[in-house]
Amino acid sequence: MSATTVLAEPLPLRQAADRFPTVLWNDSADPDELAKSIEFGAVGATCNPVIALAAVKAHLDVWGPRIGELAELYPTASESELGWKVVEELSIEAAKFLEPAFDASGGRNGRLSVQTDPRLHRDADALVAQAVRFSGLARNIIVKIPATSVGLRAIEEATYRGVSINVTVSFTVPQAVAAAEAIERGLDRRAAEGLPDHEFGSVVTIMGGRLDDWLKAWTQKQRILVDPGILEWAGVAALKHAHRTFTERGFRSRVLSAAFRNHMHWSELQGGDLVVSPPFDWQLRINENGIVAEDRIDVPVDPEILDALMELSEFRRAYEVDGMTPEEFDRFGATVRTLRQFLEADEQLDRVVRDILLPPV
Repeated sequence: MSATTVLAEPLPLRQAADRFPTVLWNDSADPDELAKSIEFGAVGATCNPVIALAAVKAHLDVWGPRIGELAELYPTASESELGWKVVEELSIEAAKFLEPAFDASGGRNGRLSVQTDPRLHRDADALVAQAVRFSGLARNIIVKIPATSVGLRAIEEATYRGVSINVTVSFTVPQAVAAAEAIERGLDRRAAEGLPDHEFGSVVTIMGGRLDDWLKAWTQKQRILVDPGILEWAGVAALKHAHRTFTERGFRSRVLSAAFRNHMHWSELQGGDLVVSPPFDWQLRINENGIVAEDRIDVPVDPEILDALMELSEFRRAYEVDGMTPEEFDRFGATVRTLRQFLEADEQLDRVVRDILLPPV
């Protein structure tokens, strides 16, 4: 190296990963994106029906022939069953990328999230059975179960059975706390029975951007005018409050920030012992724009902004720990919207399989 060589500054995501306990996960199981995200410092990845559909469409040259092979291997399998076999294979391959981080962290990180089938969202036993199955696909799998009234029962039981959990379809502080408590109950039941203890690495997602989206739709429907920009802080406020609550109560799971709509869903959470999981394109934009990573997890949302948000009854029940009951989680607007989107992605994946097996003529 010459005396005049200037070393490039690490990219913002890499700087944050090196400086803070806040860890980066890639909100995609696409192998190309995941490999690059790991260079940025990612130590985990997530998958759901929307993400899986996008990955299959982006690599139809690979998955088209593979779906044909799977159809021959499983001649009686339905389109849906074949689609989910693709999801499983995609997840197993992605999990391999994360094994070094899994080993280095003792299982706290290095996890690949697999989503339970949203069509099972009303059946706790079916969710548990699928969670146990998915957990066996690879040693570093973490399984997504929704934070609904049914899902909470499944989260506790699956934890008890040794499954690492990533709580999904979760947008609010009361959902996050209820899910963390369900994980605690499952862990306590294991301990009471003397079952083996290990690092589960479980996380509880708050989809901050989807909370923002719902509040924007709700205020419009209610004909409530809000100062521009206020609602961009709703998800951030909920995530900060949830992290503070998890810390105070000593939960063994971590908060995870997902569903990005602005860079604050990353930048405002740095410094905390939690997970941020931006889509790959958001990672590129954070790096391209040189968003500075600062320790901001304990910096409160501006009181004037929080006061304005608290004037909205829909935000209050999303922010306060006891703002909703589990039965109300099921009817919360963001829950309904997200479950519908996941179900529609399932249907679209079925159509992709159908077009490969029965191409239009």
